Amino acid sequence: MFPFVRVLKDVYLASRQPRFEALTQTHVSHHICWPHDLDFFLELNNGRAMSLYDIGRTAMAQRAGLLEVVRRERWGLTMAGSTTRFRRRIFGFERFEMRSRATCWDDRFMYLEQSMWKKNGECASHVLFRAAVTDRNGLIPPTRVLQAMGRDDASPEMPDWMQAWCAAEDKRPWPPMQD
Repeated sequence: MFPFVRVLKDVYLASRQPRFEALTQTHVSHHICWPHDLDFFLELNNGRAMSLYDIGRTAMAQRAGLLEVVRRERWGLTMAGSTTRFRRRIFGFERFEMRSRATCWDDRFMYLEQSMWKKNGECASHVLFRAAVTDRNGLIPPTRVLQAMGRDDASPEMPDWMQAWCAAEDKRPWPPMQD
């Protein structure tokens, strides 16, 4: 089951923190790997990790002011792609820090980075998301979203590795081949 109580808690905590001055600021949240987060190897389940990343992004959107705009405009939020790198295990009852930030945007998508960090300073996982705001007609350009938020921030330059990922995604066949 999706961790709704955790979402509500983290959005509430984020609502009590200062709003972001820049959209690319990092939101930091703290978490515990609970028994219901574990897989058969007694470590954080990869599916649950993605759910926890959802929580971090939602709290980040709260601090950026995006959630109130999405509610007001009756827009939706969606993911258009992701890539994840797992490097260190997070075990039951282990505490960890999550860092969430918008890196850049183009004419269609916002690119978000998130990572989980162990107490010893090691990065356990890192994920890149291609996200979008939608309405009944499809994707809403990030510039329009920013205007609705009362912002006119220019996008930082997209890092080379993200450009390479976008280029690889553009070459990926869709729909996928079926046997």
